[in-house]
Amino acid sequence: TRINISELKSEGSDLIKELAEILEEKTKAEVETTTDAIIVKGEGKNVSKKNLRVLLRKFLHKKELKDNYRVIGGKENTLMVKEKKTAEE
Repeated sequence: TRINISELKSEGSDLIKELAEILEEKTKAEVETTTDAIIVKGEGKNVSKKNLRVLLRKFLHKKELKDNYRVIGGKENTLMVKEKKTAEE
């Protein structure tokens, strides 16, 4: 499963490393980080798209980024962390 993090990169590389470590720990799967994606390789319930979405949401909440970003499903086996559009006044 591929997680597009191109918009989350603006928060810093330490955050991305931490996210990759958490995903690896929780899913017990192989996690690979590329320039603008995290790729989780493995099988079973732990690496299902649904479970990864929950883990991403929990991570954003823990880092207090839930107000700025949301997790949306992309094409097959892809999740995206997108910046929320804020209403301009």
